[in-house]
Amino acid sequence: MPNSYHTALNKDYTLKIRALLTELPVLCGTFFRAIDSQTSVLTRYAYAVDLRGFFQFAAQQEDLFAGKDIPSLTASDLEKVQAYHIELFLAEVSFYQKGDREWVNQERAKARKLSSLRSFFKFLHKQEYLPTNVAALVDIPKLNEKAIIRLEPNEVADLLDLVENGDGLTDRQKAYHISTKLRDVAILTLFLGTGIRISELVGIDLTDIDFDNNAFVVTRKGGSEDILNFGDEVHAALSDYYAVREKQSPLPGHERALFLSMQMRRITVRSVELLVKKYAKLATPLKKITPHKLRSTYGTMLYHETEDIYLVADVLGHKDVNTTRKHYAATSEEHKRIAAKKIKLRED
Repeated sequence: MPNSYHTALNKDYTLKIRALLTELPVLCGTFFRAIDSQTSVLTRYAYAVDLRGFFQFAAQQEDLFAGKDIPSLTASDLEKVQAYHIELFLAEVSFYQKGDREWVNQERAKARKLSSLRSFFKFLHKQEYLPTNVAALVDIPKLNEKAIIRLEPNEVADLLDLVENGDGLTDRQKAYHISTKLRDVAILTLFLGTGIRISELVGIDLTDIDFDNNAFVVTRKGGSEDILNFGDEVHAALSDYYAVREKQSPLPGHERALFLSMQMRRITVRSVELLVKKYAKLATPLKKITPHKLRSTYGTMLYHETEDIYLVADVLGHKDVNTTRKHYAATSEEHKRIAAKKIKLRED
C-alpha cells in the first residue's frame, strides 16, 4: 500500500509545479518532463522556483526580451541570455527587497540557483535548442565548509532525560508536555537511534512499524522505500507511544499517520523542527541542534562503533559514500590526534 504522506506530498508539489510552469517559457515544460523520472518532486519544485526567479529578473533587463511575456519566450529568445546575465542575477539575489521584507541568499543558496540554471541550459543545449550552454560558463560560488555540530554521548543522555522529565519548560509548555511526552520521546529517540531524515520521520504510517522484527519502512529522498532496523531503546519508546496513539482519533485523512499533532493531524516538518529546538535549547544551549544534527549524531556514533563508512552510508541512505565521509570530520580529527600521540621521537 502506498505511503499516504508521500502520495499526498507528491500530489501537492506536482500541482505547485504545474502552476509555476504557467509563468515560465514553454521549453521549461519540456525540461521538466525530461527530468521527471530522474528527480524527486521536491527537486523539481526547487528548480521551478529558481527558474521563475531568473526569468522574472531577466525580463527586466533592457538587452534581453524587449517586453515579451515570459511564457511566450522561444528558443531564439533564450539564445540572447549570456553568462553575464546569470552573474547579474546571482549578484541581485545576494540581497534584495520584496515588499516590506528583505531577502538574503548566502553562497550555498546562490550555488543551488546556479545549479538549477545549469541543468536547464545544459538540457536545452543537449537537445539542440540552443547552440551553447551559457550557464556552464559561470563559476560556482566558493562554499566555505561549515563546522559540523553534533551531540556528545553525555549530551544525548541529557537531551532524552529532559524530554522525559520536562525540566526547564515553562508552565505553559509543561501543560502540553503532559499530553505529548511519550510522542516527543519517541520522536527524539527515533532520530538518535536510527538517523532518519525529518521528511522520513513525519511520513511514517502506523503500518510501517514491525515490532516483531524491530524494523520499519521509510520512504527515502526520491521516493524509494527502505527497511531500517532499530534497537531496544527505540522499541521501548515507540511501544509506549504506540499504546497511546492507538487510542487517539485522528482527523479524516490522517488516520494512518504514526505521529500526530495536538490537532490530531499528521505532524508537520515545521512542528518537528520546533519540537527539537525547544528541547535542545534547554539541554545544550551552546549548540544549535536541529533534526539533521541528530542524524549526524547517530552517524557519528555508528561510525565510532563500527568504523565501517559503507555501512553508515547505507543506513543513512547516502547514494555517494563521499557524502558520508564529509560528515565525520570530527571522528577523523580524533583519530589524527590519537596518531600524533603514538609517535615518540625520544625515549622518556
